[in-house]
Amino acid sequence: MVREQERSGVAGVPVLVVLIAAAAASVYLLVTAIRAEDVPRLVAAVVAIPVVAFLLAGLFVVNPNEGKVLQLFGKYVGTARVPGLRWANPFYSKRRVSLRVRNFESAHLKVNDAEGNPIEIAAVVVWKVVDTAEAVFEVDDFENYVHVQSEAALRNLATSYAYDAHDDTQKSLRGHTAEVADHLRHEIQDRLAKAGVEVMEARISHLAYAPEIAAAMLQRQQAGAIIAARQRIVEGAVGMVEMALEMLSRKAIVSLDEERKAAMVSNLLVVLCGERGAQPVLNTGTIYQ
Repeated sequence: MVREQERSGVAGVPVLVVLIAAAAASVYLLVTAIRAEDVPRLVAAVVAIPVVAFLLAGLFVVNPNEGKVLQLFGKYVGTARVPGLRWANPFYSKRRVSLRVRNFESAHLKVNDAEGNPIEIAAVVVWKVVDTAEAVFEVDDFENYVHVQSEAALRNLATSYAYDAHDDTQKSLRGHTAEVADHLRHEIQDRLAKAGVEVMEARISHLAYAPEIAAAMLQRQQAGAIIAARQRIVEGAVGMVEMALEMLSRKAIVSLDEERKAAMVSNLLVVLCGERGAQPVLNTGTIYQ
């Protein structure tokens, strides 16, 4: 495995000044040699000019948040990270690698969740290169590698969770976004570690049931909501009935036998749990008529 080695080269501005002065001196030497018909000086000038031009080829620019991967005849030499004008061996090949933070949104993938329901899911991944040598030499195309592996991790994540949980102990894609996002980030990071890439954030950007079951799942969610609401209403009604019976008994307002208690409980539950307002029936006689 190739690891990054820092090799920023020599500061380029002093080298540029020296080479410009050498080029000017070589041209002056060439002109004077031609005028004086001095063959040795003419040969020296002819040799010096290509050498200076060759040395100028060693100058290169490193932008902020950028690295230049240096290679000598296929061998990795190092990575220049210091911004500015730099100079290195002219025989070095220099490949630019951006170290900026990047992001991309995956395509809408159609997969099955943990319960086998077809869903559509997509994610946004924020990443950057932290090891230029691994990014360049360990994988063929690190940008395409990030995209493909991120989508593979997203597919694997979708099969690990249900779209929606039916109880509080089960984690779901819709109800536990923070845990799912953290799981997704670690899943992608494990796949991209060999490519010298750090995943800074990964979150689901699109989540929906597949069109063919969307209507049925909407009815299922509505039914679940109705059942939960009914359960809450019944629990509240039973508590109110219990409190009413307790207060009547404690304050001795009226004495009810078991049959009358059952009738009162039934009437109160109808009033409290009914969807419409109860229609009162006036009793002008005794409580036993």
